[in-house]
Amino acid sequence: MYRVYCELKLNLRVKGKQRIPPRTPEKLSVPSKLGECWSMDFMRDSSRNQRRFRTFNVIDDFNREALGIDIAVSLPARRVTRYLGNLAEYDGYPLTIRVVNGPEFTGKTFIDWAKSHGITIDYINPGSPYQNGFIERFNCTYLTEVLDLYLFNNLEQVRRITEEWLTIYNTERPHEALNNMTPLEY
Repeated sequence: MYRVYCELKLNLRVKGKQRIPPRTPEKLSVPSKLGECWSMDFMRDSSRNQRRFRTFNVIDDFNREALGIDIAVSLPARRVTRYLGNLAEYDGYPLTIRVVNGPEFTGKTFIDWAKSHGITIDYINPGSPYQNGFIERFNCTYLTEVLDLYLFNNLEQVRRITEEWLTIYNTERPHEALNNMTPLEY
């Protein structure tokens, strides 16, 4: 093929290297007060009898406090909004919620709930978990210290162990990012 191009004196297309634009991820903004921004995400695991379950994790970005973890086989948008309402009874509603583009967060139920409480939804870009770094870091800790550490028999056991761990996480465990203070001290 190359020979034909040369004999006919046709110009060959020279493909240059495709340059990937330099990536400078935005620095994750840290809120200046409690309740300014909550981050949330889902995780999944299974019990000893292979029954799958999901966890819905919610943290406050200011002090990295784990506000709660809801655990169930199914976590549709209605359950998510009900759970967030329960959290807001104690902590008040946040100004912003940072979430992924999952169906629970992009559906009408969740969007209407957020609007009715004056909450701005901050969707991260698809495939960019670093934009939701606080909850991703929390998920990693929860995975290694709870979900990977135990073989659960049932959901009640998962909930009990998670509640015990959350208490320790929020009250006894210092965080480097918080000047080695616990979330509640910070």
